[in-house]
Amino acid sequence: MNTIKVTRTSASKINSIDFENLGFGSVFSDHMLVCDYTNGSWGTPEIVPFQPISLMPSAKIFHYGQSIFEGMKAYKDADKKTWLFRPDENFKRLNISAKRLSIPELPEAVFMEGLKALLRVDEQWIPTQDGSSLYIRPIMFATGEGFHASPANAYKFIICTAPSGAYFAGKVKVLIEQNYSRSANGGVGFAKAGGNYAGQFYPTQLAIDKGYHQVIWTDDNTHEYIEEAGAMNIFVRINDTLITGPTSDRILDGITRKSILDIAKDEGIKVEVRKFTVTEIVEASKNGSLKEMFGAGTAAVISPIATFGFKDIDYHLPELENPIGLHLKKRITDIQTNKAEDLFGWRVSL
Repeated sequence: MNTIKVTRTSASKINSIDFENLGFGSVFSDHMLVCDYTNGSWGTPEIVPFQPISLMPSAKIFHYGQSIFEGMKAYKDADKKTWLFRPDENFKRLNISAKRLSIPELPEAVFMEGLKALLRVDEQWIPTQDGSSLYIRPIMFATGEGFHASPANAYKFIICTAPSGAYFAGKVKVLIEQNYSRSANGGVGFAKAGGNYAGQFYPTQLAIDKGYHQVIWTDDNTHEYIEEAGAMNIFVRINDTLITGPTSDRILDGITRKSILDIAKDEGIKVEVRKFTVTEIVEASKNGSLKEMFGAGTAAVISPIATFGFKDIDYHLPELENPIGLHLKKRITDIQTNKAEDLFGWRVSL
């Protein structure tokens, strides 16, 4: 790939940012990577100041929803060295999503070399505070024009970043969804398509109105099987066994999920990857064998669930002294921030 052109901002915002009090994904770094697909091929990426983009109202992203994204992070260790966590998996999944939505697949060099170049330009934006990181959002969407229902002939790839503080969700209360579905067999649930998340907002708001923070998604056919926790994969612990559902057309192949499974195997924690039902979880809660429930994803790594609601009854998880979920979170974050040996080869230096 040709050398990436860099146009630096004339007025950095970095000195106006309070890095001690960062939220999540609401403050944006100085630059972004952009690359366009036209005339049947991806062009050369370049780095430009973070800025608005201009699109015609006829751009197909507005009409047919060809839009995908990824979520990943960069970290600084105690020596201020920058690290990425399993970026190859994000690249692979981006192209899996692209293929499903008829978006041209992105060359690996554009993603990897472009990402590293962007991080070198904005390296000062990577927080050093404990628990903080630089959230990275690669996106691809249709820019080609036309009202006819067909794939676009032009696309844009962008990577933008946001310094973010430690993500603490507190005691999460979730509602098991029995009417709406996140995805269906043969659909796009396994892809990180923007529309998947848009479709979640309404049922999630209904749950919020009832006093919950999120929903637990069940299968579209019977609503008997537990599938995901909001925008995260879900794990439950019954006695000393961790259980998570298998990936499918409906369930995202989460990178944090994969990492949990590998670490659990390394530590000899019993894991079952299988379908499991709402009834099984309710009964386990009633008889005291349900020890933990947690969501797993990039933003929070692991988000413990304190309470779940089902058919107007709330079931409370026990407060454990040493929950497996938080132990696994520490294992992952210690690898991400170079505080522990990386036995798996996941950590990538800048």
